[in-house]
Amino acid sequence: QVQLVESGGGLVQAGGSLRLSCAASGNIFRINAMGWYRQAPEKQRELVAAITRSGSRNYADSAKGRFTISRDNAKNTVYLQMNSLKPEDTAVYYCAADPSFQTLVIGSANDWGQGTQVTVSS
Repeated sequence: QVQLVESGGGLVQAGGSLRLSCAASGNIFRINAMGWYRQAPEKQRELVAAITRSGSRNYADSAKGRFTISRDNAKNTVYLQMNSLKPEDTAVYYCAADPSFQTLVIGSANDWGQGTQVTVSS
């Protein structure tokens, strides 16, 4: 069992920045991939970014050039730096973790956090 706890969400104006953090605990040794998904009201959950233990990354087109995913393996923590935020980035952001990078990026990760709200005002 892996526990994921997100932090860093909040309210920000368009053009602003936020940094999300997700700390993993429990059976962390089986985690290879970690990532961020988001779900806006009345929309399906979508991948934002994912990263492997070795640092390979995958970004959604909407995140490229604005968001950066990083990971501190010593702290079992993954981060999402979000710059140039837009109102359409408003969503609940979820942290995910899985032994398989492919399983995570298709949305079938084994472990999920509770989510943190990000609201971008225009």
